[in-house]
Amino acid sequence: MSKNWVVVPTCLPIVLRRCHACASERFRASGKFRVNANHKLIDAWLLALCTVCGETTKLTVLERMNVRSIRPELLDLLHDNDPGLTAELLQDPVVLRRNRIALDWDNAWRLDTGGSDHLEGEAIEVSVRFAARIPVRAVRLIAEGFGFSRAEVERLIIEGNLVSTVRLSGKLSGDFTFTLKR
Repeated sequence: MSKNWVVVPTCLPIVLRRCHACASERFRASGKFRVNANHKLIDAWLLALCTVCGETTKLTVLERMNVRSIRPELLDLLHDNDPGLTAELLQDPVVLRRNRIALDWDNAWRLDTGGSDHLEGEAIEVSVRFAARIPVRAVRLIAEGFGFSRAEVERLIIEGNLVSTVRLSGKLSGDFTFTLKR
């Protein structure tokens, strides 16, 4: 028997960065962009609001770029405050590294298992696909998908009844498959 699961984002993740006004470390992306042009050079920032005091921080998206080197569609999305672009940029490793930020995905995703009757048959092969780069512990996904406790999933891994080509003990954000032997 084969199943397909999908990890789907439900909202934007929290941006982890220290607030200079109140020392909080959590920001919520506002979905708004600030674009500033100086002659032929352009800067663009994604604005984020502190979850405690509401202070705004700017996350650099473009820095001193020549206007002609930027796709017109991207400029339109920036000017339109496109929510899809916000989600895309928050997952861009270059943007995360440039701004020295991390993301907190707690309560910002759900697991779509496509149905509930999972435990039929001798062995079940499950293919897990990520709709976005969301780092989630494999043990947590499997426990949630089957309704097991995390300890039970870890026991199944140790006993060899839950196998995969990837290491199931850490966080994953890329597609993988596993087999549960009953």
